[in-house]
Amino acid sequence: MSLLADITTSALNPALALLPAHMDSLAARVQLLANGLQESRLTQRVQRVSGGGKGPARGLWQFERQGGVRGVLTHQQTAPLALKVCQARQVSAVTSVVWAELETDDVLAAAFARLYLFADAAPLPPRGRPDAAWDCYLRTWRPGKPHPETWPAFYAQALGFVTGF
Repeated sequence: MSLLADITTSALNPALALLPAHMDSLAARVQLLANGLQESRLTQRVQRVSGGGKGPARGLWQFERQGGVRGVLTHQQTAPLALKVCQARQVSAVTSVVWAELETDDVLAAAFARLYLFADAAPLPPRGRPDAAWDCYLRTWRPGKPHPETWPAFYAQALGFVTGF
């Protein structure tokens, strides 16, 4: 099984099943997979810093405790949904607890990633628009050190997987 198929089966599908049906779309899946590839190659659950230590981000989508985790738990649109996700995953809806769980719970990480995108005021970019998807990634994830050179290939990989091309 390919990495994207494995992540979709083990994390993305169960996460989206915990959320309202309208939050599951091809555009959302492409953006989520592309963001995950960009952030962690969908393989690293702990951010690594030079020297081999742990950085501040956790989960396949690399959320920081006081950034994405706190944002999803407190945003007016996402807080009620985040609480339901936490209850379903048997995780206390406390920033530090969720952040720690992201290291081992890929379903929780995928659900929080989708909620993070949902909190964005702008609509998801249409499929096949890597430039608009990059703008969405920059606007929502706000990476400290963006790597635009890797985005086109990761986006194409996510789009190809989701659309079957």
